[in-house]
Amino acid sequence: MKLLVDHNLSDKLSLLLQDQFPGSLHISEVLPRREKDTNIWSYARENSFVIVTKDSDYRRLNRERGHPPKVIWIRTGNTSNAVVQALLRDNYDEILAFEQDPARGIIELR
Repeated sequence: MKLLVDHNLSDKLSLLLQDQFPGSLHISEVLPRREKDTNIWSYARENSFVIVTKDSDYRRLNRERGHPPKVIWIRTGNTSNAVVQALLRDNYDEILAFEQDPARGIIELR
């Protein structure tokens, strides 16, 4: 599973997670800064990424457009890169199950 890390998370996160999520990228590597959420959504869908974000707008997009792409919504508030990385690593099995579940388009991690 490849993660597309949104602008509101560190650009280092995709590099730190390569061992568990190979091929992951930060959005800044593929789209201009301040790109519209709808364009990020389209890029993720067209390139088989799961979006990782803190942005609640992706919940709306998921309701309106369905999935793919799937969304991992980080609900921790302001926190360190290490905490977000640990959250994704600690929930790896749940994230894999989520990706395989055709009925689910968004997962919230706290």
